[in-house]
Amino acid sequence: MLDVTRLRVLAAVARHGSVTAAARALNYAQPSVSHHLARLEAETGSLLVQRVGRGIRLTDAGRMLAERAEEILGRLDAVEAELAAHVGLRTGRVRLAAFPSALGTFVPRAAAAFTADHPGVELRFTEAEPPEAIRLLRAGEVDVAVLFGYPSPDRAAPPPDDGLRRTRLRTEQISLVTPAELPGDTLADHADRRWITGCERCREHLVRACAAAGFTPDIAFTTDDYVAVQALVAAGLGVTTLPDLALQAQRNPAVRAVPLPGHTRELSTAVIGDPPDPPATAALLHHLAQAATATGSS
Repeated sequence: MLDVTRLRVLAAVARHGSVTAAARALNYAQPSVSHHLARLEAETGSLLVQRVGRGIRLTDAGRMLAERAEEILGRLDAVEAELAAHVGLRTGRVRLAAFPSALGTFVPRAAAAFTADHPGVELRFTEAEPPEAIRLLRAGEVDVAVLFGYPSPDRAAPPPDDGLRRTRLRTEQISLVTPAELPGDTLADHADRRWITGCERCREHLVRACAAAGFTPDIAFTTDDYVAVQALVAAGLGVTTLPDLALQAQRNPAVRAVPLPGHTRELSTAVIGDPPDPPATAALLHHLAQAATATGSS
């Protein structure tokens, strides 16, 4: 029978790309990770990793087993959560993935309220942009994901059929962000300037918005760090658009933010599985909804 600990080690190596990084993530000594990999190879009778220079890479068998290990470990964690639900909210664990500006605004308020109501339940956080948060949710590594999404260019398009059960939190305003002394309140006013953007989906939204305003933006800088984005703008190195949460989490006094009519993004929570949710998950969802509503108008 395959050892769960060794499967967890293999999955960590696949996820992080090296023995050293996997050991750091698991809080293991590096020789211990190598030992578990060797024992797993002996148990399976398969070569799972190959030496490449000073590093390693997974074989086809190793990649296949690592993918199955993610599924197995996710289901084991889900079973633990379900068992914890049988003792109510006196003990147990709930895990949340959320993007940085949510972690910098309403998530701490929700977490504080949850912990005050249920001090015996362990609450864990992972910072993740929506695509990674969804991957973690599917792998069973988190129980709740906080996501954002931009309106589809096709307004009549149906919602995504991705197996996630989503609950809307609020609509978030998008603003044009420029140096404080720079005039111009529309995207077109800055068509000849350099632009700064963030994640891939934020970049896509910016490009679409500028195209609708009649120009293609000259994107000079790309960073997911909203503090760095505002510092670049304040230094006169470009202009950008940012959502409300990023401006609420950290506002540089040397920038000006002008709301762009009709430009928004939707915030939501996501879980996997049919209701009812385990009590700890349901309680966290409740507090996230309350905190997000209190952070800004819907």
